[in-house]
Amino acid sequence: KQSVDDETKFAAKDMDEAKKGIAIASETLSTAEGQLTVAKKELATDVEAKGELHHDCMSRAQSFESETKSRGEELEVLAKAKQIITESVEGASLSQVSFVQVSSRLSSSMDLKSLEVVRLVRDLGHKERSSDLVQLAAKMASAMRNAGGADPFAKVRSLISDMITKLEGAAEADATKKAYCDKELSETKAKKEEKTDAVQELSTEAEQATAESAKLKEEVAVLQKELSELTKSQAEMDKLRAEEREVFGASRDKAEKGLAGVQMAIKVLKEYYAKDAAHDASTGAASGIIGLLEDIESKMTTYLADCKSDEETAVAEHDTMTKENDIDKTTKEKDVEYKTKEAKELDKSIAELSSDRDGTQEELDAVLEYLSKIEQECIAKPESYEERKKRREAELAGLKEALEVLESETTALVQRRRAVHRKLRGTAVQRAIATSA
Repeated sequence: KQSVDDETKFAAKDMDEAKKGIAIASETLSTAEGQLTVAKKELATDVEAKGELHHDCMSRAQSFESETKSRGEELEVLAKAKQIITESVEGASLSQVSFVQVSSRLSSSMDLKSLEVVRLVRDLGHKERSSDLVQLAAKMASAMRNAGGADPFAKVRSLISDMITKLEGAAEADATKKAYCDKELSETKAKKEEKTDAVQELSTEAEQATAESAKLKEEVAVLQKELSELTKSQAEMDKLRAEEREVFGASRDKAEKGLAGVQMAIKVLKEYYAKDAAHDASTGAASGIIGLLEDIESKMTTYLADCKSDEETAVAEHDTMTKENDIDKTTKEKDVEYKTKEAKELDKSIAELSSDRDGTQEELDAVLEYLSKIEQECIAKPESYEERKKRREAELAGLKEALEVLESETTALVQRRRAVHRKLRGTAVQRAIATSA
C-alpha cells in the first residue's frame, strides 16, 4: 500500500511538472506571437516610410529638373535678346549718316529690334508666369522710349545682364538649397526611423518585463497561500496525532492494567485449585472460570497488540506526511525566494527601460519637431487662393504695363515713319522744282 501511494504521489508530481512545462511553453508561444505582430507592424511602417521618402525625392527631383529647365530657357532667351541688341547697335555711327538716314534706321531697324526684344522677353514671362520677366520687359521698353539721344540699348543690356546674374544666382542658390534639403531630410528621416524603432523596442521589452513581473508576483502570492495552507494543515495533523497518541496511551495503559489483572486472577485461581484437593481445577466450575478468564486474556492481548500496531502505523504515516510537507515547504519557500528576487530584478529593469524609453522619446520628439521644420522649409506647398490671386493680379498688372509699352512703342513708330515720309516727299518736290528750273 505504501509503495502504491508513493507511486501515485510521484506520478502526480510529474503531472504537475508537465503542466507547468506546458504553461511555460504556451507563454513562450504567446510572447513569440506578440513579438511577431510587433515586427510585422514595424515592417509595414518602414515600407510606408520608404514609399513616402521615395515619393518626396521624386517630387523634389522633378521640381528641380523643371526649375532648371525653365531657368535654362530664360537664360537662353535673355542671351539671345542680348545678342540681338548687340548686333543691332554694331557699327551704328550717327555722325556718319544724314538725318534722313538716321530717322530711317531708327524706324526700320532699332524700333523693330526693340519691339522684337521686348516681345521676346514679355512672351517668355507670360509662358513661364514670371512677373520678374514681365517687369523686365516693361523696364526695357521704358528705357528705349526714354533714351532720348543716347544709346537706347545700353540701359537694356544692363537690365538683361542684371537679370541673367540674378537668375544664375537664384539657380545656384536653389541647387545649394536642394542639396542641403536632400541631406537634412535624408538624415533626419533616418534618425526618425532609428528613434522610432528604439522606442518601440524599449516599449515592447518594458511591456514583456511588466507582464513577466506581474506573473511572478501572482505565482509568489499563490505559493505563499499554499505555504500558509500547508503550515495550517501540518499544525492540524500534529494536533490530531497528539490527540491520537494521548488516546492510545490511555487505552494501552487501561488494556495493560486489565490484562495484568486478568492474568493475576488466573494465577490466583490456579494456585488455589492446586492446593485444595477438594476443588480440583479440572472440575467443571473451576475449568469454566479459568477458561473464561483465559479467553478474556487472549482477546485483551490481541486488542493491545492491535492498538500498538495502529499506533505504529499512524506514527509512520505522520512521519511520512511530515517529511513530504517539509520537502514541499522547502521547495515552495525556495520558489518564493527565487521568484521574488526575479520580480525585483524585473522591476528594476522596467524602471531602467522606462527611463531609457522616455529619454529616447524626447530625442524622437526633437527629431520630429526638426523634421516638421525642415519639411516646411524644403517641401513645396500648394499655393493658397489668396496667394494665387495676388500672383495673378501682379501678372495682370505686368501684362497691362507691357501692353501699354507695346502700344506706345507702336504709336511712336508710326509717328516717326509718317514724319520721315513727309520729309522725304518735301525733299523730292524741291529736287523736282530745281530740275525743272
